[in-house]
Formats: sequence, C-alpha cells, structure tokens
Amino acid sequence: MGPTSAPPPLDPTPTTTTTTTTLRLALLLCDQPLPQISTQVGQFDTIFSTLLHAACASLTPPQTLESQLTLSAHDVVRGGLYPDPDAIDAVLITGSRSAAYADDAWVVRLAAFVRGLLEGGRVRVIGVCFGHQIVARALGAKVAPAPGGWELSVTEVQLSEEGRGVFGGASLKMYQTHRDAVLELPKGVTLLGSTEQCPIQAMYIRGRLITVQGHPEFSPFIMTEMLRARHGAGAIPDGPYEDAMKRVGDPHDGVAMARVFLRFLRE
Repeated sequence: MGPTSAPPPLDPTPTTTTTTTTLRLALLLCDQPLPQISTQVGQFDTIFSTLLHAACASLTPPQTLESQLTLSAHDVVRGGLYPDPDAIDAVLITGSRSAAYADDAWVVRLAAFVRGLLEGGRVRVIGVCFGHQIVARALGAKVAPAPGGWELSVTEVQLSEEGRGVFGGASLKMYQTHRDAVLELPKGVTLLGSTEQCPIQAMYIRGRLITVQGHPEFSPFIMTEMLRARHGAGAIPDGPYEDAMKRVGDPHDGVAMARVFLRFLRE
C-alpha cells in the first residue's frame, strides 16, 4: 500500500459464527452517570447493554445480545457487590470519577478482585477508562494524574502493529474524558494504541484481558453533558472545553470497539 493510500477501515469484516452457548458477562459498575444522563439513557448497565446490543446487531450475520451474552450488573461502590468468579466467564469494569490509584476501600478491594481473576486465568477481563487503569494497578503498574492533563472528546488513537491486528485498522477514534492515566505498561502486556497525550491507550493479553482508556459506550449526548457539567464546575478550563466541544459530534468507533470485545470473549 502506498504512502498516500487511506488506512483500512476499523474492523472491516465483523463476522461471527452462530453459537448456542451464551457467555456470562458481569458488569462491574464503578460509578453512576450524571442525573441528566441517567434520566435519558439509564444507568451504566443499561448504557453498556445498549452498546453491546448494537455490536451484536452489526455482526455478519446479525446476532441478538441474548444469543451471545448473559449480562449481570454489580455495584462495587455503594453495595460492594461482586459476582462469584465460578459463575461468570468475564467481567467488564466501567469508568468512574474516582481515582484508580486511590486508597479508598472499594478501589483497593476492586483491584484485588481483578488481580485474583487475572491470576486465576479463566475469567476474562475487559476494562474501560477507570477499568483500564484498575487492570494496570492490579498488575502492578503505575497509575497517576497524566502529565498532559485532560484528554477529552473524540480523539484519534494510533494503533501499534499488534493493535492493528486486533482492531483491524491503523487507528481508531474514541471518546475520551480522563486526566489520570496508566504511566507504565505492565509486564507481559501488549500495547495496542497510543496518543501523544496518553501513550498507553489500550492493553491486551490474548484470552485474558483487553482494556481501553476511551469510552466506546459514549454518545454525543453523554459526552456533551459531561463536558458541560465539568466545565461548569470549574474542573475543565475554557480552552480544553471549547476544543473538546468542537469534536463532540465527530464519528467514533464505539460499536466497532464493542465488536472487538465480543470477539475477544470467544477467541
């Protein structure tokens, strides 16, 4: 392919084989959406199930979520609820406004639970944003405030050679809303993607874990409400806010990323 050729589309051939076996995926809920978001689109279990519905429907041939996954939701913050590892096949750890490096009791417990799953080797782990950072912490890597500060809105992530193999393209566009980051790659983990501001954007071990710093579950509505709320509270300065709002409606690869999650669960 010549240097002026366009990169291949992300995940260009989303295929699956029909199966009668559903996988048991536990959603570990690490926060609640802002009220104005939950009123419109529900809590994070509903937001992620909506994403996974769309991913299943986009497969060739189309599948139903119910034919692929049995979902359960577990509030690990307020209720301290965790699934029985023997009763699940995988977990998905959601985003959170909390710091993955904090010593809050529930954060420490979550990191220990994830470490146990990874050491056990049977239950697969998906991490999103805070979940990505928790996986890194569980594996002994440093998580801290990002030197570059906030990374916001639709952002292009450059994929590594391994990342291109996993995601099927040269880059992907992801919603971002974080000012913490994974600062070192855990031992034995493959780096899938990077941005200039956040060099560790996605991590992978075949059959064990896949994580992304971005938010495949976000929509323009969700991102807009979060930006407005954090800017209004003074957390996001005017300049980064205005820049982020310019990109909030840009195309993004959320559904394609969720298809990769589905494939990961069965690889």
